[in-house]
Order: sequence, then structure tokens, then C-alpha cells
Amino acid sequence: MTVAADVLEIDDALAQYDPVMGLEVHVELNTKSKMFCGCPTEFGAPPNTQTCPVCLGLPGALPVVNARGVESAIKIGLALNCEIAEWCRFARKNYFYPDMPKNFQTSQYDEPIAFNGWTEVVVDGETYRIEIERAHMEEDTGKSTHVGGATGRIHGASHSLVDYNRAGIPLIEIVTKTIEVPGEKAAAVARAYVSMLRDLLLALGVSDVRMDQGSLRCDANVSLKPRGSSTLGTRTETKNVNSFRSVERAITYEITRQAAVLSSGGKVVQETRHWHEDTGVTTSGREKSDADDYRYFPEPDLVPVAPSREWVEELRATLPEAPSVRRARLQEDWGFTDLEMRDVINGNALEPIVATVELGVTPAAAKKWWLGELARSANESGQELDALGVGPEQVAEVQKLVDEGTLNDKLARQVFEGLLAGEGTPAEIIEKRGLALVSDDSALIEAIDRAIAANPDVVEKVNSGKPAAAGALIGAVMKDMRGQADAAKVRQLLNEKLGI
Repeated sequence: MTVAADVLEIDDALAQYDPVMGLEVHVELNTKSKMFCGCPTEFGAPPNTQTCPVCLGLPGALPVVNARGVESAIKIGLALNCEIAEWCRFARKNYFYPDMPKNFQTSQYDEPIAFNGWTEVVVDGETYRIEIERAHMEEDTGKSTHVGGATGRIHGASHSLVDYNRAGIPLIEIVTKTIEVPGEKAAAVARAYVSMLRDLLLALGVSDVRMDQGSLRCDANVSLKPRGSSTLGTRTETKNVNSFRSVERAITYEITRQAAVLSSGGKVVQETRHWHEDTGVTTSGREKSDADDYRYFPEPDLVPVAPSREWVEELRATLPEAPSVRRARLQEDWGFTDLEMRDVINGNALEPIVATVELGVTPAAAKKWWLGELARSANESGQELDALGVGPEQVAEVQKLVDEGTLNDKLARQVFEGLLAGEGTPAEIIEKRGLALVSDDSALIEAIDRAIAANPDVVEKVNSGKPAAAGALIGAVMKDMRGQADAAKVRQLLNEKLGI
């Protein structure tokens, strides 16, 4: 029996237990048709309009493997340093749930297309190797919507609706071996791994990896063992975590929850759990099934897949550079220090900065905005950078206005405030808020004259050989102009006025 318990503080939990993780990442491929039929895969179509007898599991319908799905699976396996099977086959994973119309899922079991791989992630300057157990092909399920009740879950709902448009969409499931890293780094390593996978999959061009649309989902397995012990504890699986931040938070919560259960004399139940983004907790789902419960057996309606070695090598030749190699190259090209690059990676800002630099912005300026105003807003709202509604194009447009002298950094920050609030384009925000720099020299000279008249003591210091004192006059002018003046221009005109 599980003893009721609250959570422990994370430091207290890690003082007693070492966490062990396993991550299962589901990736929807961006093929134009489903894995075993010709139905389209467009996201957002009206419910149950992209179905056919095959993906609905009607009697007599026979599946055919999507060759592009196999190609994408091989590319993913190669990019993760996996061995590619010379021969593999599909299996039926049998279970009953409303979103699975066939009452089985066509997947792979003991004969996956890719296996025994590895990759690396960097957290706080330390490199961690993640062993990949397998990457296998399967089909996605339908999507259930539970109506009524307070949680949106099936428990307490008055009825459920099922959309089978998603049923049969090609999936690759990437499964790690157990991950054991220092406890205080565990959740961050998991987040870094999922983030790295997203970047890799984007580079491969095999998925749009839109976590908000469910095309990249992570199941996080967590167990605890006593500090220094080699005996693994009972694991839970938190399902369908759909943001980098949530991966980190869900794992941290499970560590603290399980530690509280164990330290109070209870036992952790092997079960699936649901992550609640709004409350930051997991709740019990159902008892976790083992492989035997699914009664796997080879899919009789599909022939085995036997990718030739020539084809595999052709695909290997098309792979982009590895993420670690790319990061090192970009760091050198941009002139960033190790600490600066670490901040970029940890802030999930690499891809936004790359895209902004490609639009002509200097790396330093791109980093300033993505790790400054935009990162601050993301942290405050609990969102990822790519969910803010501000993209590289807007950042490049704002920086261009700074470079042209229309804005200074202070005014640019106000433009970003407007962009984040949905007030329009940078030009529209500047006009609405009256943010453009004053370019009229006569207006600046008038403000300088007022500053000189109001600060005779400062003028006396400047004239007595202390030019640094002029900073106070520049500050007075900037205040007078409400920040809408170019400080360098003000300094130039002031120096001319004072003869220094």
C-alpha cells in the first residue's frame, strides 16, 4: 500500500536517493501520407476527415509500408549513431482503448530498425553521454477529447469524443537506456536531451517537431534508489510531456514525490502518470503494463523491412553535421566564450539566434535580445522562446532600426514589449508609442542648453579639466528627451558646445 505523502525538497530528496531515468520520445514524421495507408497527415483538419478502411481497422483492409517513413527512421538512427538492422519487421501491440480503432497498434518490438546508439548533451559545461537502446517505427493513435468534468481527463467526464485523423500517422519512438547522472543534474540533462533531439530532427528535415501540436512528445520514466546502491527502484512513467520546461519540471516533481513516499515507509507504484502544467504536479493514471501484457506478435499483413547497405550508406552521406560539431563551429564563427555559448544552449536560444544572424544581425546583437528581453518574458510566462510570438524576422527588424539610429536600446526594449503584447509590427508600435529617436539637432541643442543652465557646477568641473563630469549633463539631456535621443550624438553636440 502506498503511504500518502507530500513532496520533499529537492535537496533533501537527493541527499537520500539517486534518480534513474529513461526517456521515450515520440516523433511524428512529416510525411505527406500515413504510415500504412494513403490518408493525408495535415494537422488541424476537421475531425475524422482523414481516415480510410486501413487506419480505421475495417475488415479486409491491408496496410502498405510508407517508404519515406522507413527512410526517415534510418536517418534518425544514423544521426544517433545507431546500428541499422539488415532485417526488421513490424509487430502488433495489443490493447483496447477508444483512440486505437484496430484494438492493436502496429509497432516494432524485439526487431527494431535502429538500435545500440548514443548521443551527447552538454549541461553547465559538462558533457553527458546518453545511450540509445532503440529507435523503432510505429503508428500514432487517435486523439481523445473528454467532455465534462473538471480535469479534461477521462475520469469524471460525461462522454468522450475521438478524432481518428491522427491514427496511423508515422511515428518514430526513440528509447534511451537508463540514464544515471549526478542527481542535481538529472532533470536538466533530460531537458537538454529532448532539446538536442528537437534540433537534430529539424536539421534532418524529418519532422516539424512542434511540441505544441504533439509532433514531439516525451514519456519520462523515473525511479529512485538509495544513495550509493545499485538496486533499481520501482519506476513511474509520466506520459506525453510536451515542452522542454515541462520535462525538467515533471522529472523534478517525480523525484521529490517518490522520495517522500519512500522516506515515509511507502512503496512507489509502477504506473503511468499525468503531468499537469498548470499546477506543476503529476497524478496517477493507470498501472503500468509490461511487454507481456501487450501480447506482441509479428504483424502478418506486412512483409519484413530489409534496407540494403547501399541505401543506408547513401542516406548516411546526406546527414547534416552533428549538433556538437555545429555548436563548436558556430561558437568559433560568432566569437562567443564558452560561458556565452553555454548560456545560449541552456536558454534554448541557439536556433533563434542562428535564424536571426542569417537575416544580417550580428551574433552579439542577436544574443542580446534573445537572452535578454525575450528570455526574461519567456521565464516570466513559463513559455519556451519559440512560443512567444516573436520571431527572428521581428528581432532583425528591430535591430535594423537600432543600427539606422531610429531607436536606441532603451526604446528597442519598449518595442519588444509591444511585440510581446501583440500591438502590431515594430513600425506600428513605434508610431503608436511615439518611440523614434529625436533626429533634429536643434531640439537636442535646446535640451543641452537647458541642462547647462540647470547644472552650472557640473559645467565648472568640466571647464576645470574634468571632462568625465560631462556624463551628468548627458544624463540630464537624455532625461529631458525621455530617452529618445542618441547618447553618442548628444555627447558630440555637448562637447562642441563646451569646447572639449
